[in-house]
Amino acid sequence: VQLVESGGGSVQAGGSLRLSCAFDAYTPANVRMAWFRQAPGKDYEGIATMYFRGGQPTYGDSVKGRFTVSRDTAKNTVDLQMDSLKPEDTAMYFCAAHCLRGQGLGCQFAHWGQGTQVTVS
Repeated sequence: VQLVESGGGSVQAGGSLRLSCAFDAYTPANVRMAWFRQAPGKDYEGIATMYFRGGQPTYGDSVKGRFTVSRDTAKNTVDLQMDSLKPEDTAMYFCAAHCLRGQGLGCQFAHWGQGTQVTVS
């Protein structure tokens, strides 16, 4: 599974950004994927997860009500819509896929993208 993130950038507090994670065309529908982030000096934080086929996502507490994850079947991407951004959302954002062990945001994922930087000032 090859993952490529895009859409990061700089935005003022209160603004919005939309990240995309492009998947291989043959990614199985039952693969779990997730969005993580890592701020400087901090651990990875799981912020959203869903199955590639769709269904009900799960969100981390810090982003509930502000971030929305969805699949774009035409583009073969899983997108992260980020609204009401705060300076504390500043981090490198990664998408990941294929849960090896664990559940939901606690999964250990096999495949990771290279990350895209989000800066909120």
